[in-house]
Amino acid sequence: MDSDDDFLSDVSSAGDFLDTQNSDDESLGDDFGDDLDTGFSDDKDLIKQKRKPYEVEFKVLNPLDIQREQDVQVDDVSAILGLPPESAAILLRFGRWKQEKLIEGYMEHPEETLEDAGLGTNFEGLAKTEKVADFMCEICCEEGPDLETFAMRCGHRFCVDCYRHYLAQKIKEEGEAARIECPGDNCHRIVDSKSLELLLADNNALQERYRTLLTRTYVDDKDNLRWCPAPNCEYAVDCAVKARDLRRIVPTVNCICKHEFCFGCSLNDHQPTPCTLVKMWLKKCEDDSETANWISANTKECPRCMSTIEKNGGCNHMTCRKCKHEFCWMCMGLWSEHGTSWYNCNRYEEKSGSDARSAQAKSRASLERYLHYYNRYANHEQSAKLDKDLYLKTEKKMTSLQSQSGLSWIEVQFLDTASQALQQCRQTLKWTYAFAFYLARNNLTEIFEDNQKDLEMAVESLSEMFEKPVPELAKLKVDILDKTAYCNKRRVILLSDTAENLKNGEWAFNVEW
Repeated sequence: MDSDDDFLSDVSSAGDFLDTQNSDDESLGDDFGDDLDTGFSDDKDLIKQKRKPYEVEFKVLNPLDIQREQDVQVDDVSAILGLPPESAAILLRFGRWKQEKLIEGYMEHPEETLEDAGLGTNFEGLAKTEKVADFMCEICCEEGPDLETFAMRCGHRFCVDCYRHYLAQKIKEEGEAARIECPGDNCHRIVDSKSLELLLADNNALQERYRTLLTRTYVDDKDNLRWCPAPNCEYAVDCAVKARDLRRIVPTVNCICKHEFCFGCSLNDHQPTPCTLVKMWLKKCEDDSETANWISANTKECPRCMSTIEKNGGCNHMTCRKCKHEFCWMCMGLWSEHGTSWYNCNRYEEKSGSDARSAQAKSRASLERYLHYYNRYANHEQSAKLDKDLYLKTEKKMTSLQSQSGLSWIEVQFLDTASQALQQCRQTLKWTYAFAFYLARNNLTEIFEDNQKDLEMAVESLSEMFEKPVPELAKLKVDILDKTAYCNKRRVILLSDTAENLKNGEWAFNVEW
């Protein structure tokens, strides 16, 4: 009979099998996992759950993880090529950490590769400072028997003080670490880590800055690594997505600091729109900035009494204080139609007519189409900001609800959950309009717009409940929880369907990209 350890090892191997499946064969891996009878059906950690179509595999690395990765590669190359570790590190940085390609090039042309990397072929002797008779430093012109000097294997000797000043300037002022060259004229030998540690033995701050810069260079050089763009974040994300894949997937990743961004372009999450279309859309919005500013103004007029109304919340359900007319902020239509099958706020209806062939009419139709999508894009962007402002007040609202309703702090967390769901769904809806702007119409477009409509209606309903006065929130707790779950579900459906069609090349676009 097999031991428990053997059994768990088998399960782990099954998990490894699932992880290594090619994206085009995901169904095979999923079927394998579903059919595997482990006897531990409640333990979700044993078998990795299937990723959603719009999710990518990634891991977050801290500075120590990054350093360990570098050390492993340096040790490997050092052992294979028989070079000192500090020289192997210089060679790897020269080759942008492409280990196999570097070793292959070295085996074919060792001397040329070493020369190009700034190493040379002389590896004899140890890095040390010494006093040399009849020596004068070429930089400061100091001389004397007590003058401490240093020279790398290239033989260019300078006094230690000048060398230290030179290194400090390179590291502190120029931000250089990986390719600091010898101070000698026209010498391209690279200062290795051992030499630097010897010269800066009494300057821990500068050594730490040097190591930080080397780590930053390592991440910048690796195609599978990106720094988290959040301010003051020291984490990096490892993701196997290649540049050529960005037409088929939108690789959104989450850092430990909770910042969510696109691995492809480092912008904030812009699912479901691919990076290239995002770039085109942002440029178009920038070029049409005056029109955009006019559209995104914070005030509009009531369609019934023409009174000026200011939007001060994320919800698009507006009620005129003067005439009590209820309308939609986005399309200015009757709000009563937005909870019914008549809802058509998200769709752009192409206009037809006898004058459609004229250049002026085409130009006007093109502008109207752009304004339709930009208006909704900008509105969700503004609503997300307003919802975020409300989120900053959520804790106060939760405290008030707790004191007024007798609910515990845990029980009022549904407001925090709802607030986060609103922001995430608004972000998704915002980018669906940029995506829709470039879509060519077909049967899939209808499905996309239906999914978009369902999510939008759910978000507006949740947003309206979220803005209710504190005394009413306790009574709406179950409704808010249900609507929050429904919003999240509709978002998953929209993103999954869009991602599947993008991956399979099913979408048709009206631009070359």
